[in-house]
Amino acid sequence: MTERKPPGVDFESWVDRQIREAEARGEFAALSGAGKPLASEMDSTYDELWWVKRKMAREGFSVLPPTLALRKEAEDSLEAALKAPSERVVRRIIEAVNVKIRDVMLKPPPGPPLGMKPYDVDEVVERWREGRAER
Repeated sequence: MTERKPPGVDFESWVDRQIREAEARGEFAALSGAGKPLASEMDSTYDELWWVKRKMAREGFSVLPPTLALRKEAEDSLEAALKAPSERVVRRIIEAVNVKIRDVMLKPPPGPPLGMKPYDVDEVVERWREGRAER
């Protein structure tokens, strides 16, 4: 389709003719997805970063503001601590995330406020012990 639009010919009719001729030659017959409905994302409004979002979803990657990422990390750390095999591991996990929480409390990064305070290590250890006793 290297042919250029002739001068004086309406662009739409020139494109329509190109499509009609390609269709007559059977160039559209073996396309993947022929006869199938368009993907659901085609129903949404145009987004310039659609390809970035699709790649991030495919790779399981997300970008959160620093405080929200820390909040997620803190929740994941608490969950991991409650499933830890020993009290020493519980303390190590909680103390590590508490260092990060204190850093954000002292010098907040841009974005929404963290809205958290460091965990009480002894309280988490007590919850861990209770969880172990229930098993």
